[in-house]
Amino acid sequence: MEEINPSKLLTQVTEVLDKLEIPYFITGGFAVSVWGRPRATFDIDIVVNLIEPEVPKLAEMLRGISEFGYIDENTAKEAIKTNGEFNFIDPDTGVKADFWVARDDEMAKEEYRRIKKKEINGQEVCFISPEDLILSKLRWYKISPSSRHLEDVESILKISGDILDKKYLLKQARKQGTWDTLNKYLN
Repeated sequence: MEEINPSKLLTQVTEVLDKLEIPYFITGGFAVSVWGRPRATFDIDIVVNLIEPEVPKLAEMLRGISEFGYIDENTAKEAIKTNGEFNFIDPDTGVKADFWVARDDEMAKEEYRRIKKKEINGQEVCFISPEDLILSKLRWYKISPSSRHLEDVESILKISGDILDKKYLLKQARKQGTWDTLNKYLN
């Protein structure tokens, strides 16, 4: 088994997405490490704007990353129908890429409009903006009140606070009903 290196798989997977011209952005723990404090993560959360006819080619190219790479095409097609999740597992490293099919709502469209590009291992990678990552973590906290979500929010505010569009952040937090929680960390 190769050394576990999520950033290597990240650049391999995003290179595939770029070649196929599939819009995406990185979110979750990996994005927290970019906008907040570094933290260990052994999976990569990727939001994709994917349509069913793209699944076979995506699966083929992902399998090209590793001879025994695993992706279930039926699960991917079902995820498109339900705005759900499917994954690719790299058995050489044990790292997993979780693909979340983008919702078709105004918030998702806004997240795509606000993507920020960062260089990882010499490659340009699309990331969720720090503001939208905070908003996402607040939404997840409402669904599943894990302290990890709030620790991530606090970390992003502390590390990226100077570059945040606070007006946008507060407006969207009010819209999604998470302003009270966010406000605790802004004061």
